[in-house]
Amino acid sequence: MRNLHSGLAMRVQILPAQLINQIAAGEVVERPSSVVKELVENCFDAGATTINVDIEQGGIRRIRIRDDGCGIIKDDLGLALSRHATSKIASLGDLERVGTMGFRGEALPSISSVSRLLLISRTAGSDCAWRLEADGSERDFEPKPDSHPKGTTVEVRDLFYNTPARRKFLKTEKTEFDHILTVLQRMALSRFDIEFLLTHNQKEVFRLRQANSETGQQQRVACILGSAFLENSISVDVAASGLHLTGWVGLPVFSRSQQDMQFFYVNGRLVRDKLIAHAVKQAFQDVLFHGRHPVFVLYLTLEPMLVDVNAHPAKLEVRFREGRLVHDFLFSALHRAIAQIRPAHRIVEPAGPDITSGHDPQSKMEPTYKGYSASQSLLPFQVEETIQAYGRLYSNPSANQEPVNPLETPFPPLGYAVAHLHSVYILSETRNGLILVDAHAAHERIVYERLKAQTSQGRIPSQPLLLPIKLAVSPAEAGVVEESGDFFSELGFDVARSGPEMVLVRAVPALLGQTDSEALIRDILADINQHGFSHRLENHNNELLATIACHSAVRAHRKLTIDEMNALLRDMEKTERSGQCNHGRPTWVELTTRDLDKFFLRGQ
Repeated sequence: MRNLHSGLAMRVQILPAQLINQIAAGEVVERPSSVVKELVENCFDAGATTINVDIEQGGIRRIRIRDDGCGIIKDDLGLALSRHATSKIASLGDLERVGTMGFRGEALPSISSVSRLLLISRTAGSDCAWRLEADGSERDFEPKPDSHPKGTTVEVRDLFYNTPARRKFLKTEKTEFDHILTVLQRMALSRFDIEFLLTHNQKEVFRLRQANSETGQQQRVACILGSAFLENSISVDVAASGLHLTGWVGLPVFSRSQQDMQFFYVNGRLVRDKLIAHAVKQAFQDVLFHGRHPVFVLYLTLEPMLVDVNAHPAKLEVRFREGRLVHDFLFSALHRAIAQIRPAHRIVEPAGPDITSGHDPQSKMEPTYKGYSASQSLLPFQVEETIQAYGRLYSNPSANQEPVNPLETPFPPLGYAVAHLHSVYILSETRNGLILVDAHAAHERIVYERLKAQTSQGRIPSQPLLLPIKLAVSPAEAGVVEESGDFFSELGFDVARSGPEMVLVRAVPALLGQTDSEALIRDILADINQHGFSHRLENHNNELLATIACHSAVRAHRKLTIDEMNALLRDMEKTERSGQCNHGRPTWVELTTRDLDKFFLRGQ
């Protein structure tokens, strides 16, 4: 090896243990919240039922974490502070089926190399606890007795005191503590069976009791994300092919301008994964307003052998061994959950402020759904197959007909039409109050869902090209075409490889019309190369169908009769995703009798 400045050859040497650990700390310990994450994960693995986190000056001055887990025996304390020493794996086979949060044996030595670390631990049945101080050098480990109860305490003082360049990158005390708070909230959402206590500068910030019941879990979620989240979400519980998805998904109109309320856990580990993000985005694409993001707290459970958790230094990313299976399962489960939302409950006032951040959870005051629950049936909901059946909307009975509303008949969820306001909005009387419906938006969704049902039946019709299209592609993309002929045929394409770097397109889906087929095929090939599958054609077709539905829907300012309005309301009750139009806007809102009483001060 040669010194670039002097030109002299340099000797290869083994780095000191402390420097090795400081280099490792650069990947693991970014800021005080990183320390908290690593240490709390150790508490999880120790079987703790209570975790106390005590912070001073945003974690810069001190971080102390105590648990009531199994503890560490005296002879293993020094090893616990040594690099690549762990009790969690012992072989490659263990690594391939990791069930613990930690497994690399890097956290404690890395943290001790950039701080003043104190480790105290006691196992069940021991006469006393033992304490050890460390500086990352992995030397002079002499445990001393201590009166600590069963469990472990790790105290980290003066973070980055010996690496001033890194200390300069730390932000204000408030900012660093906010990061710690966020990390602990995310971790508390992953383990309802553990009690969490957080204090900052001797003040209690929150105490989350164990939540082993469904009600307790909902209370913890509401405490962390705000009560509006649960009020505007549906529960998910779906299992298939060895995969199990549970949790809560926010309703489409309870979306956010940022991706700050998205929590996805794989076998209890919070992850950010492109495949998961893509599946969720696909499931919500038909119902979200432009620029909005869904909210969710979801838990995916699968065999540890089917997921590689050793794909990121901070274990924030995972790699699925059957990525396509996981993607399709998530998309199907979420897509069905959203589709099964029906107008069986009501829409209430805009969501209140987020209790954890002090900010309004939505950038604008928007009406939001409340109190929904969705059954997770695996059978698809069948909508009517023909648009012709909707012809009754365009009949012309007498505009003076009375509403069909016999008192002895039970009220349907969306009630009975009373008037067509300004030739735009349907006013309907329900058992609980009044509902306003945007007739055009609601009809647009109904027509759109029927068009999708029609096009999804059977093979997609193809349109032969007068002159075949020759596409120059990469050898890898040409190989994709050769291997995926059946896939393209099902989409309505006739595409074949005609050379090492050439493909020939002889037919395209009839629905595409004047679309740039060449660009679409290239995008599909890129998707298959990256993900192993593609939904571009489906997305493109849906955009075309949405345009057709928009132009086919009943137009604003066309006066509807009572029968036409009631027919529309009944179809809304049967149609998937009828709560939003094709552009993601809400199609109806409700005012309950209680809301009306408040307007007129009745009962006050």
